[in-house]
Amino acid sequence: MKTDLLIIGSGIAGLSLALKASTIMNVVVVTKNEAMESNTRWAQGGIASVISQTDEIDYHIQDTLKAGSHLSDPKIVAKVIESGPQIIQELLDWGVKFSKNEQEDFDLGMEGGHSRRRVLHAKDITGYELQKKLLKKARSSSKIKFLENHSAADVIVNRNLRKEQQQNLCYGAYVLNNKTGRVKTILANAVVLATGGAGKTYLYTSNPDIASGDGIGMAYRAGCQISNLEFVQFHPTCLYHPQAKSFLISEALRGEGAKLYLQNGESFAKKYHPQKELAPRDVVARAIDYELKKRGDKYVLLDITHKSSAYLKSRFPTIYQTCKKFGFDMAKQPIPVVPAAHYFCGGIKVNASGRTNIPNLYAIGEVSCTGLHGANRLASNSLLEGAAFADYVFKDLLKRKDLNDINHQFVRDWDVGKAIDSDEMVVITQNWEEIRQLMWNYVGIVRSTKRLYRAQRRIQLLLDEIKEYYWDFRLTPGTLELRNIARVADLTIQCALKRKESIGLHYNLDFPKSKSNSPRFNTIQNPKFK
Repeated sequence: MKTDLLIIGSGIAGLSLALKASTIMNVVVVTKNEAMESNTRWAQGGIASVISQTDEIDYHIQDTLKAGSHLSDPKIVAKVIESGPQIIQELLDWGVKFSKNEQEDFDLGMEGGHSRRRVLHAKDITGYELQKKLLKKARSSSKIKFLENHSAADVIVNRNLRKEQQQNLCYGAYVLNNKTGRVKTILANAVVLATGGAGKTYLYTSNPDIASGDGIGMAYRAGCQISNLEFVQFHPTCLYHPQAKSFLISEALRGEGAKLYLQNGESFAKKYHPQKELAPRDVVARAIDYELKKRGDKYVLLDITHKSSAYLKSRFPTIYQTCKKFGFDMAKQPIPVVPAAHYFCGGIKVNASGRTNIPNLYAIGEVSCTGLHGANRLASNSLLEGAAFADYVFKDLLKRKDLNDINHQFVRDWDVGKAIDSDEMVVITQNWEEIRQLMWNYVGIVRSTKRLYRAQRRIQLLLDEIKEYYWDFRLTPGTLELRNIARVADLTIQCALKRKESIGLHYNLDFPKSKSNSPRFNTIQNPKFK
C-alpha cells in the first residue's frame, strides 16, 4: 500500500491532521483498535483556551510556565496558547458542541494551576464529544482511509532497505493486521506518530488499555531522540474500587469546590500548597501519596457533597452515574480516590513544526515532547497541544516541495524468518505485570536512586527475555505492546537517573532540591544511531 501521508493514531492530534491534510493529499490512518478508541476519548476535563473577556493570553502563558517549573520552552508556550482561539473555532466548525451556561456563553471550567476559568468542556465527556465529531467528519472524506484493528510494528528507515541510502529517512511503516496476523508494508511520503501515551507502563493508570507507548518504542528503535520521560504526571484522583478499572475523577470537581480528606476526616491539602486542592497536579498527587504511605491507608476521600444532586447530575453526569454504579452517591458521601499514572510530559523530541530528527517522520500529541509542558503539564493543555501541533505539521507539509521525491524502490517487505506461532502467551502476561509492578514501586510518584538502579537491572533482564521471545514467535498485538512498554519503562528509568534533582513531576529523595540551571530537555537516543 502506498499513500501520501500515513498517520498512526486516531485521537485529536491524528484526526485533526487527517482532516486538514485530506484537503491536499491522500491519507491513511492506522489505529490498533476501533478508530473511536483513543486516549482523547477518555478525556473528561476539557480543552484550555483564552476566550473570556476576563482572561488574557499572557495569563495562560504564565500559568503554563509556572506549572512546568519554568522548564517549558517560552516560544512554544506562546505559540500554542496564541493558537487556542483558532483551534476552538475549528473544532466548532467541525461540529464539536461545548457546554454553555444559561446566558448561552461557554461554561468555562476552573482547574488546578489556572488563574482564570478557561476550560471549555462538554459536561464531563469532552474527549468523547471531540472524538465522535472529528471521526464522523473524517469518515465522510473520500481522501481518508482508516485501517482499524491494525498495530504498527515499526517505522521504515534505512536499515529496512535492500540498499541503504546515505541519509536516514522515514519511508513508511510495517503494520500488523490484528485479525489475520499478516504484516503489511505501507509506503508513505511522510509518517506522523500520533499514538498517544504510555500509562499502561504503570500498575495504576487512568489510561485505556491501548496506551502502551507504541510510538515512543518505534521512534527509539528508528533513531529518534527521546526527551523528558522522567516527567510522568500522576492524576491525583482515580476512583478506588476493585471493579472500577482506570476510572478518572476529573480535576474539574476540585475546580467546583471538592475537598480532600483523610479517612479520619482530616483536611490535609492546605499543608502542602497555598492553592490547596487546586495546586498543580504533581503537588496534590505527592501529598496524597505521602499521606497514604505514612498511614498505611489505601485511599483518601474527595468530598463534593456541598453541591446538590441536580447540579452534579447536570455538570458531571458520567462521573455521577459511574460512582453510583459502584455504590457511591457523590451528592451524599465522599468518593474514595487514589493517584494513578495519567500523562507523559516527555516523549519523542520534535521541533516547532512537529518534525523529529529523522526526515519525513513527525510526532504530535502525547507521544511527542514539544517543550510546552516542561516539568509538569497544566491541566487541559494536552488536547490543545494535540490540535495545535496537528495544525503546525499541516502547514509544514504545505511548504514542502520534496515529499514526492522519496525513492521507495529499495524498501524490504516484512521478513517473518523462522518465527512460529506461540503457545506461551503466559510469558506476555507475566512480563507485562512484572514491568507495571516494578515501575509503580520503584519509578513512581516518589523515587530514589537506589530504587531506580534496582528497576534498571530488572528491566534489562526483561528486555533480553522479550527480545528473544519477539524474534522466535510470530507477531501478535500482545508481543508488540509488551516490547514497547518494556522499552518505555527502560527509557523512563534512564531519564530519571540522568536528572539529578527534584523538579516538577520528578521527585528523587536523594536530590530533593532543584538546580538553578535545570536542563530544559533531558534527551537520550538509541546508541546505534549516535
